[in-house]
Amino acid sequence: MSVRIDGEISGAVPGGQGSGDGRLRRILRGPRPEAVPVLAARICALVGLLNVAAAVFPRFRHSRLHTFAEVLPGALGPFAAALALSCGVLLLLLAHGLRRHKRRAWRAAVVLLPAGAVAQFAYRHSFIGAAISLGLLALLLRHRTEFAALPDPRSRWRALANFVLLGAGSIALGLVIVSVHPDKVVGDPGLTDRLAHVLYGLFGFEGPVGYTGRTSWTVGVSLGTLGMLTALTTIYLAFRPEHPAARLTEDDESRLRELLARHGGRDSLGHFALRRDKGVVFSPSGKAAVTYRVVSGVMLASGDPVGDVEAWPGAIERFMDEAKAHSWTPAVMGCSETGGEVWTRETGLDALELGDEAVVDVADFSLSGRAMRNVRQMVKRIERNGYETRVRRIRDLGEKELDRIQRAAEDWRGTDTERGFSMALGRIGDPDDGDCLIATAHKADEKAGPYGDLKAVLHFVPWGRDGVSLDLMRRDRSADPGMNELLIVAALQAAPKLGITRVSLNFAMFRAALARGEKLGAGPVLRAWRGLLVFLSRWFQIESLYKFNAKFRPRWEPRFVVYRSSRDLPRIGFAAMQAEGFVTFALPRFLRRATAQRRPCPHRSAHTAEREVRAA
Repeated sequence: MSVRIDGEISGAVPGGQGSGDGRLRRILRGPRPEAVPVLAARICALVGLLNVAAAVFPRFRHSRLHTFAEVLPGALGPFAAALALSCGVLLLLLAHGLRRHKRRAWRAAVVLLPAGAVAQFAYRHSFIGAAISLGLLALLLRHRTEFAALPDPRSRWRALANFVLLGAGSIALGLVIVSVHPDKVVGDPGLTDRLAHVLYGLFGFEGPVGYTGRTSWTVGVSLGTLGMLTALTTIYLAFRPEHPAARLTEDDESRLRELLARHGGRDSLGHFALRRDKGVVFSPSGKAAVTYRVVSGVMLASGDPVGDVEAWPGAIERFMDEAKAHSWTPAVMGCSETGGEVWTRETGLDALELGDEAVVDVADFSLSGRAMRNVRQMVKRIERNGYETRVRRIRDLGEKELDRIQRAAEDWRGTDTERGFSMALGRIGDPDDGDCLIATAHKADEKAGPYGDLKAVLHFVPWGRDGVSLDLMRRDRSADPGMNELLIVAALQAAPKLGITRVSLNFAMFRAALARGEKLGAGPVLRAWRGLLVFLSRWFQIESLYKFNAKFRPRWEPRFVVYRSSRDLPRIGFAAMQAEGFVTFALPRFLRRATAQRRPCPHRSAHTAEREVRAA
């Protein structure tokens, strides 16, 4: 039997008749269905670039490549320049959506391609151009099931972004159009005149630059087409129905709180799942959930799933199904080692160590000893300067004092935008967060300011029944250095009376690399990596957070990022920076304050918050 099988296999060697028939069948069968979106996107992008080039550069239109460009969708007879330009821009805009399997991009391409085919035949009698358009159309229709992704969450801000970006692109491309006819220009117009001509042309008016022959008409129509595309796409985005970003409903929040009450002690980041600017998917049994936010096409979860570990796979499967339905890139930021193992086992994703979380066991903490000398001396010096601390639960604060703390925390924020996503709750003093812990520093011997004697605030969220996790740290800029150390020590010393046995402090990115890279015997690669991290610490708190956390002699718990492919890491990193608030397109602070003052219930607001942590 084995001999016969070998003989059958040997009869299909490369170059034989069987191999040739197989290749022919593969060609006739067409590309694999899963490869069609990428192939269609590349064709659209190529066609778009060639059409734009053919419309803008006269030499390109009369080169050998013009023979190939003429048969592509968009080159439509006497209106070739303007129509090729518009078709090229539209196809370029569609390419990204087709690559992401978007249904609406597929619908637009299905409408655009036959229109291009009809125009090719009507204006140029070009059977080849029509055939290429219809061939791509047939490919899209045959594999229409591959383009089923739902739309992304959107808002009216997309219209403004489209107007700014496409408007800037139109001006830049318009300057090229105005400048590529040097032999047809009347006189010697400068850059200012050319820019004015572009701006006039985008609105459909004649500008100050003159041309001989029909070039003026061609340039004017091309500029007018760019302006029309910018206007139409902006109007469409402004008036289309909104598909709001995910938000926690009251029912979702209630279910999450029930899960945290039973299983919240497993993950120190569990309570941050209650941010109200996150969406949530539950397992079929309802015993586990994954919270997330969609940023720039990345479905970004944070921490471990909430709930029973045995139900995690069901919640993870729902998360992956949601990502597939919208063609979002799935990713997880800051999951624990156990969470990373479950994510990678259930989904086939990969994991990369992102950094370490500093956890202090209250029973082991003490200010005595040489290792704690610096912290001990700083705390004693601040106490001698007249500062006192108070550590309480949120529910034990009076309404006036809570309001003063909220206003102080807002005004003492060191950045113009709120920061935080994976390790920030986004609010202080919500009635439902009565178990949160707040540590405050006061100095009564000075003249009372707008917030009385309040000088610094630390806010902790519950970590199960016997732990808390640091949320934010704020202080008055005029207060003495060391407020953060003072309040952390105060919280650790008050923890036993409050039934707290463990405190999670800050997250230190790339902590292991920083620690190993400074040790004796570290290799050149590790030293170079540490040097890069130290250099980046000038803008991002990488080394300073590590050194600040290390003062309290914590144990380090690794945290991981889970991702699908290494080529997705740059995109995931950019989305994480947006989610954390390092890259933002938010309104200026004075406008946000004006909006916040009009809100009837600020304690229930769902605005984004930060985790801004500083070493003194």
